[in-house]
Amino acid sequence: MILPVTLTIAAAAAVVNLWLAFRIVPMRVKGNVLIGDNGDARLQGRMRAHANFTEYAPFILILIGLIELAEGSTLWLWIAGAVFVIARVAHAFGMDRTTSSLPRAGGALATWALMALLAGWALTIAVLHNAGAAALVLTRASVAERLRSGIAGLGIP
Repeated sequence: MILPVTLTIAAAAAVVNLWLAFRIVPMRVKGNVLIGDNGDARLQGRMRAHANFTEYAPFILILIGLIELAEGSTLWLWIAGAVFVIARVAHAFGMDRTTSSLPRAGGALATWALMALLAGWALTIAVLHNAGAAALVLTRASVAERLRSGIAGLGIP
């Protein structure tokens, strides 16, 4: 099964991940910093933006993929993926500043809200699927009981 939303957002996430890494490399070369941040606040901010991305991307992509697998490619899933990519790019630009900023806060809040919404969506699918499976089991049990009582009513042992 092809998962177009997941594939597209995963590809976009890979590009964002590379972009975040490539923003760090020139600063490391210029400052001759092989490990750590050498006390450079801007380098530290960029490193954290990259690390933050790698902390959230797997959860978001897994949730999008599982939801898409369960329900198909919906417009809401496309929107969720786009919001994630935009939020993480905004967050990265915000992390270039040494003080709090709207892009940083907005990107973080959008990511948290999106993760909570996707987790709730996934949980709802799981609960509804399990409720449907439980109803099916109950229906099968009811049919089996009716067959037994019907057979017993006919005097068949």
